[in-house]
Amino acid sequence: MNELLTSDALKPQVSGGPARPPLVLASASPRRLALLQQVGIEPDALLPADIDETPRKSESPRDLARRLAREKLEAVQAAARRRDDLREAYLVSADTVVAVGRRVLPKAELLDEAADCLRLLSGRAHRVYTAVCILSPKDRRRERMVETRVRFKRLSNREIEGYLSSGEWRGKAGGYAIQGLAAAFAVKLVGSHSAVVGLPLYETMSLLEGEGFPVRGAWGAAT
Repeated sequence: MNELLTSDALKPQVSGGPARPPLVLASASPRRLALLQQVGIEPDALLPADIDETPRKSESPRDLARRLAREKLEAVQAAARRRDDLREAYLVSADTVVAVGRRVLPKAELLDEAADCLRLLSGRAHRVYTAVCILSPKDRRRERMVETRVRFKRLSNREIEGYLSSGEWRGKAGGYAIQGLAAAFAVKLVGSHSAVVGLPLYETMSLLEGEGFPVRGAWGAAT
């Protein structure tokens, strides 16, 4: 069951005028929340989506990320629209998939999973697919797919063991967090850093602005 999370920090922003339309982040990810806050947007509610993220047979990493982002949006849409204060809200969802070729790496929860991911990624390139979807107050959906190429240095056993001991990998696609200690592993990144973290900011802001969300007003409120 979805659980709506709100706090005093999650309130409409005001920038010398009427409050902006409400915005719901369809995620419990602190990383996605922090990215929105980085560009001056405080979601009015966090609504995690409870969906099955198991890849389908023969589903490509790109298609998987796109499908999961859509399903997250659909999962929270009904709950948000039942609330008077969120009936006219914008909804934002995203999903990130790390892959080597067509092999999808897990969102590691077990130590062995994370260790396998790091050994596979060591000394080679991989791709990170992040899909973002938004839903306007008129229930018009728009989406964007961002593909980022990342190359890791060759990792020693000591580096792998040290990273595993940090616990930072837990729940992360591919078993690492590019915004944390694993930044030291990335020799090259071509694409969107924020997409690898979990939410492509340029694309997200462009989609919101295209549907009438006052992006520049959010920036003004943050200054």
